[in-house]
Amino acid sequence: MLKNAKKSKVGRPTVMTNDVLNKLETSFSLGCSDVEACLFADISTQTLYEYQKKNPKFVERKEMLRQKLVLKARSVIAAALNRKDENTARWYLERKRKDEFSTRQETSGIIGLMKVEEPDLEKIKELKNMLDSERDDE
Repeated sequence: MLKNAKKSKVGRPTVMTNDVLNKLETSFSLGCSDVEACLFADISTQTLYEYQKKNPKFVERKEMLRQKLVLKARSVIAAALNRKDENTARWYLERKRKDEFSTRQETSGIIGLMKVEEPDLEKIKELKNMLDSERDDE
């Protein structure tokens, strides 16, 4: 046997190529879920999770990449506010200072806890027709 002979690699080649990793990183920087990123990279979620077990730093990178989209959105809002965009300013204050600027009115007590939904007019008409037809049969 030769001393300098290279050992042959046994097993399947890795699916996690640079191209796959780049696709995953692109997906995560767009705020995609694991499933969406795996679909884009054409790998199974199990492959991703196995890779993450072997490369724990990738999990941290994935979470950092997911925050990029939020950071971009914040910078767009800040730019609009710097341009003195009144609609953005109103929208921002309605969400950040609800007690002072919200257009919604909060009610307290048991009524305030109940969810009020719009009536389903089609369902009401259907029920009315059923009742009318039952009365006609009598």
